[in-house]
Amino acid sequence: MRAHPAGPRHGDTVTEHETTGPPADLSALDPVVWPATAHRDPASGAVVLGGVPVTELASEWGTPVYLLDEADLAARMAAWAAAWPDGQVYYAAKAFLCTAMAHWVAGAGLGLDVCTGGEMAVAHAAGFPPARMLLHGSNKSLGELDTAVSVGVGRVVLDSFVEIDRVAEVAAAAGVVQAVLVRVTVGVEAHTHEYIATAHEDQKFGFSLADGDAAEAVRRVLAAPSLRLVGLHSHIGSQIFDTAGFEVAAHRVVGLAAAVRDEHGLELPELNLGGGLGVAYVSGDDPMPPAQVAERLRRVVAAECAAADLAVPAVAVEPGRAIVGPAGVTLYEVGTVKAVSGLRTYVSVDGGMSDNIRTALYDADYTAVLANRVSDAAPLRCRVVGRHCESGDVVVRDTFLPADVAPGDLLAVPATGAYCRSMSSTYNHVGRPPVVAVGAGLSRVVVRRETMDDLLALDAPGQPGPLRSTR
Repeated sequence: MRAHPAGPRHGDTVTEHETTGPPADLSALDPVVWPATAHRDPASGAVVLGGVPVTELASEWGTPVYLLDEADLAARMAAWAAAWPDGQVYYAAKAFLCTAMAHWVAGAGLGLDVCTGGEMAVAHAAGFPPARMLLHGSNKSLGELDTAVSVGVGRVVLDSFVEIDRVAEVAAAAGVVQAVLVRVTVGVEAHTHEYIATAHEDQKFGFSLADGDAAEAVRRVLAAPSLRLVGLHSHIGSQIFDTAGFEVAAHRVVGLAAAVRDEHGLELPELNLGGGLGVAYVSGDDPMPPAQVAERLRRVVAAECAAADLAVPAVAVEPGRAIVGPAGVTLYEVGTVKAVSGLRTYVSVDGGMSDNIRTALYDADYTAVLANRVSDAAPLRCRVVGRHCESGDVVVRDTFLPADVAPGDLLAVPATGAYCRSMSSTYNHVGRPPVVAVGAGLSRVVVRRETMDDLLALDAPGQPGPLRSTR
């Protein structure tokens, strides 16, 4: 498996992303990168998604637009559910959430990993069963905890000593015993970008295993009558292409579970290994299928438990990107094409860092294709950039497009289902694109486009008056 990080490898100084050379056929859609239904219409050459040509989708819904392939999404959820029949798969809502997505997740029999009151509210509005929800977060508010306990959220993942006391107090006041997991920082640094590696010691999440905080957290939870410790949790990072880090993490967390058994006489029934499995953003990325991930992780947990003379716990995972990321495609319209002599050609589109911040934030790699037609023109090395007033407003840092790419053409960027809409902004007062689900030759909006009225809705009404003292 290729361990392809989302950004520069540790120790590298990356100043330029270079492709190895133009593909033999610029019109080809790499099945590793594109959703399952994506193909070219043989007559028009337009990319077709969910049975609908993107030219029709652009005409009906405008651009930019996030497209979700319903068949691809359903197949990925089914594959994860089938791979973990003896455990629990929690879809990580932070990757992308709306009420339609919550309905799809519920229908697939998956759990839902939420980390804010807002995500809980969306799940509640969709009628998602609270018992199948798991609440994350390194700084959950008292209001969020009160909501979680009162509606019956199935699991709360504890992240600090302050939070242990908070959840215990909230649960006691509600007269319930809340099931919780202790998040353990295991000292495994995933080979990924610094900002999305979450299990090394110098970061905000969890209780350190090395300094004894995790063991102390277990003691404090067990001493709280309103809390029921059901397991341990570990999450080592994101966009990971092999299971080596998970295997080391499992070894260390099972070691803590054995220590809990030895000290407290309690064998914990659950082990949550988090999420973070990578997806293919560009050709050459090689993500593992869910069944292979499940087999490897179950095998290592079983071996570690056998060595520690522990019963094998139910193993839970939290895929988000791995479920929704490959199902998404963002469609743009080209606005300008600018050749900078001796350097590169800049192809500007009608979106940018407001609808996909990952390139600017993580130095993430993407690819793009001319989506409304095919062309016999020679390949041209391009940088696809956005419309915002930032030099870092880059969508695709380095890709090949036909040399006749022109204003009015459509560009499609695959693998944008995860973290693009959920991390989007209204920078430069540009409204966020809609999310349109496509399938069986039909399309429908699941999140509408933001309008100018939306952008002005939070401004206080009337003309500004004199400033008032707060004293």
